[in-house]
Amino acid sequence: VQLQASGGGLVQAGGSLRLSCAASGFAFRSHSMGWFRQAPGKEREFIAFVSTDSTITYYTMSVKGRFTISRDNAENTLYLQMNSLRPEDTAVYYCAVCRGGTYSDRVSYNYWGQGTQVTVSS
Repeated sequence: VQLQASGGGLVQAGGSLRLSCAASGFAFRSHSMGWFRQAPGKEREFIAFVSTDSTITYYTMSVKGRFTISRDNAENTLYLQMNSLRPEDTAVYYCAVCRGGTYSDRVSYNYWGQGTQVTVSS
């Protein structure tokens, strides 16, 4: 299993970024996926979840209305569109494969990408 996250960078507050996560080595279309993030000195936290067919999505409250999770099963790629970025969104962002269980719980995910850094300046 490989998850390659990309698209991070430095952006001003109010700006946008689109993260991608290229998946390989497993049946991507058969697994729900999630995005998490980890800021310096903080726990890794749940951001967003998408079901196998994209009919179900969940977001943590702090990003709802600003971030959109999506996936392209034909391209084996997961996305996170981030708009209206804030300095508090600064973190390393990780994509992960959900093995079942509570969608917002880290232990429900068994494979993780390497992370991509997002830095939002004020």
